[in-house]
Amino acid sequence: MGVNVSVVAIDAGNSKTDVALIGEDGTVLATARGGGFQPPVVGVEAAVDVLAEALGRAVAELSAAGGSGGSAGASGASGASGPLGASGAHGEASGTAGVARARGVSGVPGASGGLGVLGPSVHVSACLANADLPVEEAELAAALEARGWGSSVEVRNDTFAILRAGVDDPRGVAVVCGAGINCVGMTPDGRTARFPAIGRISGDWGGGSGLAEEALWFAARAEDGRGEPSELARALPGHFGLDSMYALIEALHRGAIPMVRRHELTPVLFATAAAGDAVASALVERLAEEVVAMASVALNRLGLLEEEAPVLLGGSVLAARHPQLNDRIAALLAARAPKAEVRVVTEPPVLGAALLGLDRTGADQEVRRRLRAQYLRAPGASAPA
Repeated sequence: MGVNVSVVAIDAGNSKTDVALIGEDGTVLATARGGGFQPPVVGVEAAVDVLAEALGRAVAELSAAGGSGGSAGASGASGASGPLGASGAHGEASGTAGVARARGVSGVPGASGGLGVLGPSVHVSACLANADLPVEEAELAAALEARGWGSSVEVRNDTFAILRAGVDDPRGVAVVCGAGINCVGMTPDGRTARFPAIGRISGDWGGGSGLAEEALWFAARAEDGRGEPSELARALPGHFGLDSMYALIEALHRGAIPMVRRHELTPVLFATAAAGDAVASALVERLAEEVVAMASVALNRLGLLEEEAPVLLGGSVLAARHPQLNDRIAALLAARAPKAEVRVVTEPPVLGAALLGLDRTGADQEVRRRLRAQYLRAPGASAPA
């Protein structure tokens, strides 16, 4: 007899969604990947449909392996030898019936609002982008509850998944710097620390998009004489094959270069800083200060500032391990929180969503250890730094 599904783990970012079905013994029974989760753009119901489609693929994979049980060796359509895939990627097995089950569509054999497939005691642990405020978490939790995917649902901001993926116990702080910047913290007794992290209106500075904007601002002023000279005035347009900031400004303004490509300038900023440019270096320094400010405040709110506690760094900007940035973060944090243990998170966030789910169901340490081991040993999956 197969292992029953205990947790539906969902990690949904702006660009992609990962789903994992976790057995009561910590076995990864099935996985799938779907599109991005963007309720501000498409609306809540359409955004949840994206989650439903990914969940449907996972359910189809599980059903092919034997229903609500199955084994870790179930194959996906991608040719993977198991749920984590031959390359550590999530399978994308198709299955119309599975998608219908996940959506809770009636008339599908064996389905009853989704519970007929997964079981009546399933907990849904969803870590979602754009769930920036508790009120938004509550609204999204209600939308997921209405789909009937489990008997209980918990929605958190996706930064919590990164934090939980990087720690053996739910204790510590994570700062994520990708397109934007965010920070959360948690303790085993359920206390959390967080920021709205909506942008400038909530006091935020940094993130890849913000850095690109700042770099463009300083480069424009360096070229036209209003600001300090900087190599950014040559390096930024040079990235796009242009010879001046004026040409880059015109190309961005008139659409010859789509605005969405501005994120490409963040690595250029770091390279220019590493080459010794004072203006670029000052921006990197400020980002380090922002990261440490957020981490220090979160540690203090949780009473961890004077204790040994992990401070995890995640997101594309921090995971790139730019020496000038990450070394400065470590130095500043050592002064403010001497016992903090800083490291870059490399574990997949969906692992964090799954562990949060197992925390909620009361799974023991051995179950959580078994789950983590499967992600760490999967080909292509990353071990702790």
